[in-house]
Amino acid sequence: MTPDPGQSPIDPNKIAYVYMQMADHIAERIARGELRPGARLPGERDLAAEYGVAHLTARRATRELRERGLVVTLPAKGTFVAYPQTDEAVDGEGQE
Repeated sequence: MTPDPGQSPIDPNKIAYVYMQMADHIAERIARGELRPGARLPGERDLAAEYGVAHLTARRATRELRERGLVVTLPAKGTFVAYPQTDEAVDGEGQE
């Protein structure tokens, strides 16, 4: 998850919340396939250290990713990249 040394994806001068920049960067990595479905993300404190942000900023970024449906957090287990839902599974539920 670590960006290139000395190259943080977070731009403090950008007119955007830091947690959104962090969530967007992780979302991009998921979209590119760098983070595969089922992959475990580092803990919030580790993410904060990797991105050079406060622990609560990393927590808010993780919450944003959950709200987007990109990750799932299991208490005492960790946060994992969600498996994409297919339209067939959603449309076909309950039909035989």
